Amino acid sequence: MAELQEVQITEEKPLLPGQTPEVAKEAELAARILLDQGQTHSVETPYGSVTFTVYGTPKPKRPAILTYHDVGLNYKSCFQSLFQFGDMQEIIQNFVRVHVDAPGMEEGAPVFPVGYQYPSLDQLADMIPCILQYLNFSTIIGIGVGAGAYILSRYALNHQDTVEGLVLINIDPNAKGWMDWAAHKLTGLTSSISEMILGHLFSQEELSRNSELIQKYRNIIARAPNLDNIELYWNSYNNRRDLNLERGGDITLKCPVMLVVGDQAPHEDAVVECNSKLDPTQTSFLKPGKLTEAIKYFLQGMGYMASSCMTRLSRSRTASLTSAASIDGSRSRSRTMSQSSESGTLSSGPPGHTMEVSC
Repeated sequence: MAELQEVQITEEKPLLPGQTPEVAKEAELAARILLDQGQTHSVETPYGSVTFTVYGTPKPKRPAILTYHDVGLNYKSCFQSLFQFGDMQEIIQNFVRVHVDAPGMEEGAPVFPVGYQYPSLDQLADMIPCILQYLNFSTIIGIGVGAGAYILSRYALNHQDTVEGLVLINIDPNAKGWMDWAAHKLTGLTSSISEMILGHLFSQEELSRNSELIQKYRNIIARAPNLDNIELYWNSYNNRRDLNLERGGDITLKCPVMLVVGDQAPHEDAVVECNSKLDPTQTSFLKPGKLTEAIKYFLQGMGYMASSCMTRLSRSRTASLTSAASIDGSRSRSRTMSQSSESGTLSSGPPGHTMEVSC
């Protein structure tokens, strides 16, 4: 029986001339390790070079999962703990993943020269087609945090046919108003870039506690060798245009959308407003709960996850909301959206369960 199995394997995967079965197995193992580590690529676009890392192999008739990180982070610091969590392994096995680093945010990125014109968020969105063309991918499911959520939304508005679904965490679809602009300028006179970005990533309550996690991210950002690049990305985010979403109008996200935010997160009101502008039959809203399970349900609803592998998600954790007013009267305000690297949950509990998606 063992001999028959060896013959079958040899027929399906012929050895190269002079290659022994042992060498072939070692090569296959090395290839698998390489896929587990991810393969990093860079492509030129009309707005400069962009770097991205691919994990896994494309699956027939399945979109790729494409992620985009927030300001002050890169794909590893934003998403690595989420995708390493045990409950995400089923998703990892069934989808190829593309993790995009905003220009100058990838590990080891050189500092841009003085006077460099960093792309706008709209231009960052326009880089995505170049990535998909390079990889020969036709459709994606996007997962974005903060600035990355905005970028993926802008891309989806311009390329509806290539986006099958979006998971948008802490999205603010609005341009800064005059009051916001003035407050931002005033804060810039008294606070460092790293402190302003921390105020974007965490709630004031979390910052006041100054937990080990806050200190960790403060050190990561303040001591980043590419801090000047981070500031350019930060400036582009603060100069974003309004997405002008309109429920039932011409400008809206037509794919299934899952909005995620934590109680009293810095952008809670913006996410609630975004929800009010989207089609309620296509949109779900997640507040503190089990994020990994919610993502599985979201993919299941799109026909990509077997229901037999799922456990029931509490109805209170996800709900389609029809307007901002429908939630304003009932929501409690506890603390920001938190991703625990150990539990895979959006926590509204004690400190130490924050930002490791870093969402």
